[in-house]
Amino acid sequence: MAENLRDILDAAARGVFPPPDGRTTVVPQPCPRNAGVVAFTAHSVVFTDEDPQWVYDTLRRVDCDPLAATMNPVFLAALMERTGRTTETVDSVLVGDPLPGEPPLALKEIEDAGHPRIVYARRRRDEVRAWTVQGAVLVMGRGVAGRLEVSVEVDEGVRHRGLGRLLVAAARHLVAEPLWAQVAPGNARSVRAFQAAGYRPVGAELLLSAGSGRGDAFDVDAAVGGGS
Repeated sequence: MAENLRDILDAAARGVFPPPDGRTTVVPQPCPRNAGVVAFTAHSVVFTDEDPQWVYDTLRRVDCDPLAATMNPVFLAALMERTGRTTETVDSVLVGDPLPGEPPLALKEIEDAGHPRIVYARRRRDEVRAWTVQGAVLVMGRGVAGRLEVSVEVDEGVRHRGLGRLLVAAARHLVAEPLWAQVAPGNARSVRAFQAAGYRPVGAELLLSAGSGRGDAFDVDAAVGGGS
């Protein structure tokens, strides 16, 4: 079992997951910005700089199925109180492999570092880049444990036309490594868009922020309106 979050995520992107043994692994935070929980099939990973024994003791006190304990509101509330952090929602986490060739859309990169979408994305990611097509914006940057993450925003007037699906598919042509996405499970349209574009669900994730939560949540959760 890998001893840091990045190795665990890289392995998951290759289809190699933690053993489904019902256990929880505690690893250090990859950086001060990111703490949280990733739940895979019958195995969870808590990434925090808190005492691992505190994590295990608190999980044992949660009155629920042990397989669900790390995502139980009682444990999450205790973790937020102990760390002084906040959160917004549990996301589905998906990953897509890079694709060869040119993207199927004519994307124009945004060069202005002060563009609102770039400024917004920098609240939770590093090395942010953004591209536009008419009616939509594609944003990528390095997020949790340095993984490459994607989000899109599609204008209301051009939704329901498959543009969101095309954008997240195009993103796979712009990268040379696995590309990650976080999507609220209730946003079925967005989930369908990513899956139709070849992204695979690998687990569930909750991020704890030292600031005001996920911040960039609406990029993925609300804005892939063209996925259906």
